[in-house]
Amino acid sequence: MDLGTPAHSGTPARSGAPTAADSPGHAVAVAVTDGMLHFELGIATEVFARDYDLTVCGPGPVRVGRFLLAPDHGLDRLPYAGTVIVPGWADVDAAPPAELVDAVRAAHEAGARVASLCTGAFVLAAAGLLDGRRATTHWAHTDVLAARHPEVTVDPDVLYVDEGSVLTSAGKAAALDLCLHLVRLDHGSAVANTVARRLVVPPHRDGGQAQFVTTPVPAPGNHPLAELFPWVMARLDEPLTVEDLARRAGLSSRHLARHFRAVTGTTPLRWLLAQRIRRAQELLETTDEGVDGIAAATGMGTATTLRRHFNRTVGVPPDTYRRTFRVRATDGARAPA
Repeated sequence: MDLGTPAHSGTPARSGAPTAADSPGHAVAVAVTDGMLHFELGIATEVFARDYDLTVCGPGPVRVGRFLLAPDHGLDRLPYAGTVIVPGWADVDAAPPAELVDAVRAAHEAGARVASLCTGAFVLAAAGLLDGRRATTHWAHTDVLAARHPEVTVDPDVLYVDEGSVLTSAGKAAALDLCLHLVRLDHGSAVANTVARRLVVPPHRDGGQAQFVTTPVPAPGNHPLAELFPWVMARLDEPLTVEDLARRAGLSSRHLARHFRAVTGTTPLRWLLAQRIRRAQELLETTDEGVDGIAAATGMGTATTLRRHFNRTVGVPPDTYRRTFRVRATDGARAPA
């Protein structure tokens, strides 16, 4: 792959560096050293291997769990990536290697977006990237992170935290949620949903959902809501109510809410609204349908209602969102393969 100039615009290419990438934001580097968790490393490589220029950077052959890994480049290449992923750190009682901490700090100073998966947050905290920011990590280690780094606002009750140029996730499945969130930010919901379908996981779980969910991904047929989810997704254009969902699931509204909280970490109405917004994003990205038509197709009723909920959830109006992703798509088409 090509890792060209450091991510920060205006920084000259280093001597002997590869040719500059036209889209440095889509160059992803995974930082590895001895003691990383292989599950989180696997998540990063699975999610970013197809739609990004992916490379693995380390100080040399490293031991990751039972596996011996040969990185593509040294840690000094991290600043040439637009996004740096730091997988989980196995021993949170041990200080991360100084060379890893320094390289991650240098990448962020060069303008890279840095994201940690699970206990990788301890590396970001050691690098000072979490000072004055909200962050999270695996629920079993949030107290340790907060005690060791009191300048960090540790939130133990969320799946992931997006602070712009610095992102952190909770453990395992939440690490996958954060990676899909990054894909959604870069390429839109349609691409993120395609990746999710390939990995056979839910396309979106909001970062603010609770970490501790008893059944994050119910398999078909083994949970009261397993058949309800696809039924709802096929009817997002209809004015569904909680009572409609409860009736379809054969549950009382109270029992439906309890199962929803256990499975998704949120309420039926909030989950339903999130699916409507994600469908609206897909339609804005992939069609020329007007806002009125998209409001009808997503069960929002009117363009005014769609704009209100969309702006509050996504942060920009639907028209602005569409223009943004049309520009990104045009830029991507001009970039060489």
